[in-house]
Amino acid sequence: MNVPLVDLRKQYAPLKADILERVGAALDGMHLFLGENVQALEKEFAAFCGVAYGIGVSDGTAALQLILRAMGIGPGDEVITVANTFVATVEAIALTGATPVFVDVCPDTYLMDVDQVPDAITPQTRAILPVHLFGQTVDMARLGEIARAHGLRLIEDACQAHGAECAGRRAGGLGDAAAFSFYYSKNLGAYGEGGFVATNDEEIARGVRMMRDHGSEQRYHHDLVGWNGRLDELQAAVLRVKLPHLERWNALRREHASLYDALLAGSSVVTPTVAPANRHVYHLYVVRAPRRDALCSWLRERGIATGIHYPIPIHLQRAYAHLGYRPGDLPVTEEAAAEIVSLPMYPELEAEEIAYVADAVHAFAAERVSSAAG
Repeated sequence: MNVPLVDLRKQYAPLKADILERVGAALDGMHLFLGENVQALEKEFAAFCGVAYGIGVSDGTAALQLILRAMGIGPGDEVITVANTFVATVEAIALTGATPVFVDVCPDTYLMDVDQVPDAITPQTRAILPVHLFGQTVDMARLGEIARAHGLRLIEDACQAHGAECAGRRAGGLGDAAAFSFYYSKNLGAYGEGGFVATNDEEIARGVRMMRDHGSEQRYHHDLVGWNGRLDELQAAVLRVKLPHLERWNALRREHASLYDALLAGSSVVTPTVAPANRHVYHLYVVRAPRRDALCSWLRERGIATGIHYPIPIHLQRAYAHLGYRPGDLPVTEEAAAEIVSLPMYPELEAEEIAYVADAVHAFAAERVSSAAG
């Protein structure tokens, strides 16, 4: 049996007719930027997140950078975040000229350790940027209290958390603004690149909307320094077809995770922890394995794909060596990076495939015991 990490063809097949019809209509109209699909998606996904304003942008990295710039964050400022994330989180901070400041993550959820944030705040700190990693949110209630007490902006990196909830509120409406990615493998993915900014702040929304279109509200009138960060009509058309299915797809992911949890009980891997009051959407199903690389090889030999998100923490990447971090500075992050592995996860995954993966994980541990005994 072959089990891919993600199978986009299975999702596309039942939606094909609707997608081709919506994309065809956009092509017939040839209004390919900031047209009716982008405008409609902005309203629909903002409503899904429970916020007043939504702005479609070119990708998740642009969404983060646009938020930071709309908040006036730049050279001389510091933004507190984590190193256990995709590089785009930190990239967006660096591209504004601000300095990323890292705190460690919790050993069970791999999310920002909120207890470490107060000690990381300096007179130069302007914002806190938590990452809702793998499909669940950081403790935003506590983080919000810290942000308000210090007069800081709170920005959600929600690029892996479409539909995730914290205490009944969805990601996207838990801070001052949130960035989403519509990269094709996300819970809500385009057929290419796409991103979104969600906010209840009218001024942030206005700034992002202008900067994504060359700093303009009226053609050839440029009031801000911006760039081309627009979401195109074809991607918006695809996303509008997919959005009504998102809640069902997320529910299926939770069902798959529950089955994994049950079948992997007693195995050599540590299954995901869901933080209290959280509703996980399992963008990734991430387990922890002391012999991670050997396990990946074992599974690959049996036709099971895996992923490592992420093998080298950002504070140890060459591009950020100038920040001065060294091995051992973020011990929980570094330990997790050496052991976490993503198992196959997508809505159309079959119970038989999950059982096959779980059996292979158990067999790996059994083989190790057998080899040691021999």
